[in-house]
Amino acid sequence: MPTIVRYTDTASPENRYPWRIVSPSHSSACCFLEMEEIGELHREARWECVYKRCRRCGFTVQMILREIRDDAEFARLRRLIQRSFRRPSPEW
Repeated sequence: MPTIVRYTDTASPENRYPWRIVSPSHSSACCFLEMEEIGELHREARWECVYKRCRRCGFTVQMILREIRDDAEFARLRRLIQRSFRRPSPEW
């Protein structure tokens, strides 16, 4: 999945959303409490995502919120399940 985040420990953290974000390569202890959403919900392939960035150290991740449902595939799967659980009629 493509991302605008560049992970490096040699450059200082930088937030130029929506074009580029420079982030440390690993999280710190502060990230647990200091993460905030930046930007808006966006779609990539079949996923809805949002970027989260630590206010204190600048660590950034792309957080996947949910998969976008494929209605045609969902309908096909529903028909398959319905057929799988049908009882055969008794043969008298």
